[in-house]
Amino acid sequence: MNKLAQTIAAGAAAAASIVSAAGADTWRFNNFLPETRPETAELEKFAADVNETLGEEQIKIYSGGSLGLPNTDTLRFLPKGAVEMSLMWANYLGRDAPALSSVVVQGTIGSIEEFEKAIPTVRKIYEEEFADWGVSSVGYAAIPMLSVSVFCRDEPVNTLEALKSKKLRVWARDQVETFTRLGVAAQIIPQEEMYVAMKTGVVDCALYPALYAHTVSLQEVASHASFLYPMASGPYVIGVATDKWEATDAATKAAITEAADALWERTNQYEDDFQRELAAREELAEAGITWAEDFPQEDRDTFVAAVTETWAMLAEEAGGNAPAYRERVLTALGR
Repeated sequence: MNKLAQTIAAGAAAAASIVSAAGADTWRFNNFLPETRPETAELEKFAADVNETLGEEQIKIYSGGSLGLPNTDTLRFLPKGAVEMSLMWANYLGRDAPALSSVVVQGTIGSIEEFEKAIPTVRKIYEEEFADWGVSSVGYAAIPMLSVSVFCRDEPVNTLEALKSKKLRVWARDQVETFTRLGVAAQIIPQEEMYVAMKTGVVDCALYPALYAHTVSLQEVASHASFLYPMASGPYVIGVATDKWEATDAATKAAITEAADALWERTNQYEDDFQRELAAREELAEAGITWAEDFPQEDRDTFVAAVTETWAMLAEEAGGNAPAYRERVLTALGR
């Protein structure tokens, strides 16, 4: 049995072991985000809305990887029926669907105004791409406009030159490519492994949004932080295997669609993001993190230039629909 089959089998076994408690007809919703993330609360509200409309527990959410299904394998296990529903994020799926990695490369869109122009096009691209994998996009949850900072264990780092002497944790390939262009050693470490990696010195610093740092207890293993760049990301997608969705009765489809529309309306709001960022920094400072000066504007401009080169490179490398996807987003942005 190969690794993929083992992964799916293990996840299916874990999911099956809890079906009896949830009910045989209940849809298991695989949510890779921790229970402490605000998006998880929104997904719980989505499930509660569906269940209330139908008058029964149709959807039950399992968060934080509790079903043992890696988020990078979603396009493999979801169509095979390991779970009925799953959260998906395009930036985690580039191994299997390379074109997804070039739709929105983090760091290329630096303002809310620009991002709002791009969102309808991004959603349409996701719908098309996931359909090719036998997955229907039945809902979306917006990701806040985040401010990404460099968190370090032992000393403050707030220049690209200083960062070159550190080992940096990132979460996506486009970041690895970008920092490599800048002469920085970066490696992908899943967020569930980041705490130990920082604590044991596997990495010296970690790229992470201050807004979510407390959800992974980053303040316990980092002592310094500095803001580097604003980040707009494509939305999370709620996926269902297309054959499963097509076989679903009209009442359940309507309940899910209505709840998903409400989820999007609640999360597709960006006006308060920066104020929440500042509040998060204050809380982290109270927990012991010292905030250094932001990376200088010259470094931030250098970073954006490197990201732009990475975006073009990834689209060209992925081939297929990737260059066209990038052009569609650029057109939506008016560039």
